[in-house]
Amino acid sequence: MRSPRPVSDRDAGGVPAPGLNKIFEVVIRGGRIVTPEGIQDADVGVVDGRIARIAPAIEDDAALVIEAEGRYLFPGIIDARVHFNEPGPAEWEGFATGSAALAAGGGTSYFDLPHHSEPPVLDAAALREKRRLAEETSCLDFALWGGLGPQNLDKLAALRDAGAIGLHAFMGPDGTGSLPTVDATVLREGMKRAAKLGMIVAVHAEDATLVAQYSAIQKGKSRKTAAAWLASRPVETELAAIGLALELAGETGCALHVAHVSSPEGLGLIDEARMQRVDVTAETSPHYLLLNARDVARIGVTAKCSPPIREEASRAELWRDLRADRIQNIASDHSPAPPEQRPKGDFHSAWSGVAGCQHGFALLLSACEATADQDLPRLAALLARNVARRFQLDIHKGVIAEGKDADFSLIEFGSAHAIKADELWTRHRSSVYVGRRSKARVTHTFLRGAAVYADGRLVNLSAPGRFLRPQR
Repeated sequence: MRSPRPVSDRDAGGVPAPGLNKIFEVVIRGGRIVTPEGIQDADVGVVDGRIARIAPAIEDDAALVIEAEGRYLFPGIIDARVHFNEPGPAEWEGFATGSAALAAGGGTSYFDLPHHSEPPVLDAAALREKRRLAEETSCLDFALWGGLGPQNLDKLAALRDAGAIGLHAFMGPDGTGSLPTVDATVLREGMKRAAKLGMIVAVHAEDATLVAQYSAIQKGKSRKTAAAWLASRPVETELAAIGLALELAGETGCALHVAHVSSPEGLGLIDEARMQRVDVTAETSPHYLLLNARDVARIGVTAKCSPPIREEASRAELWRDLRADRIQNIASDHSPAPPEQRPKGDFHSAWSGVAGCQHGFALLLSACEATADQDLPRLAALLARNVARRFQLDIHKGVIAEGKDADFSLIEFGSAHAIKADELWTRHRSSVYVGRRSKARVTHTFLRGAAVYADGRLVNLSAPGRFLRPQR
């Protein structure tokens, strides 16, 4: 990782105003503010880390003024699903490198997953230790998932009291073996308890039995290709798990979040359940919207993930579902690994996970450049407002509005540029998006009114990220 520098006003890309006693700490002038309701041309003034004023023009003095004409102010992205791994295999990714990469991609908050840690976050003590490490090195605000498995059903209340953002369960293999797969009996009991505790349950929805059956068929053929990986996890494995989770959520009254849905058929099941008053939200990830099975074969094992990236028809249909409001949020599911964990050409043994929190969101914005007036507000809901609402963080997070935390990024559109490995802030300079061209570029990211990323540099590292807990 590149060495960060301390911030100054000029590092933040603005003009420091002379004198003291300024009314505003920061003023962003001339930008186009993106909200879920639409786009407006206005200035933004920040005081004490909060948005104090939004107005057509702010002429008052400010300690720092950034001229943002031609750029969009996009709400700080809340990435509800990342693998930053500490304590444990931080050589895969850690809070410092992972949060830096997300900041460079317009993110201001994230939720770290419970299983790829040592120990996994299955009790309050493990959550407190993970929190301590993140508070030391994360440059962004963060929340922490607690795990849900057969071994910790009696510890869920303590996880809630320690501030877990929710409970995460694997209906298929978790890839590490640290969080056992939940069967219907365990998931039902966990959901019952979660409902009483007022906690949301997220599921990795792949049916473990079907995955084992299809995987055995492919391994028996000695096929290690991208096509074999896709065949080992056909859409049926996802639909069976989603169907069971929806049934149990409806039975128990539990709030359910279905993570990284890869198929329009899965979204269809969730949409039907929502119409039947099941409390469920659907999440997908940028790689399912940006890539297809042919891309996976071209890119190689770097693009292996679970559920797998599917055929072009599914990718195109996911965009139609997005624009029809059948998706409630988008999370990166950033899951990096050292190169030795991804042997080339062997899709069965390579680590499963896409590393992409730095560029996936900007590439979605880039894909919507021609339809910005309609689609950027929609993405503002999917990447920020909806996440804050669903996970009870919306008192301070999720939108650019007076009284909210001054969390936002500045986005500019220009000629397409190719993403390069040496741009990456992740521990390993490997990403499924290297070589892909983007018209969108994040020039600045502000967290609580302070720049954390500006013009290719990390800044303001003297103010670490804060722990976020739901306002239950």
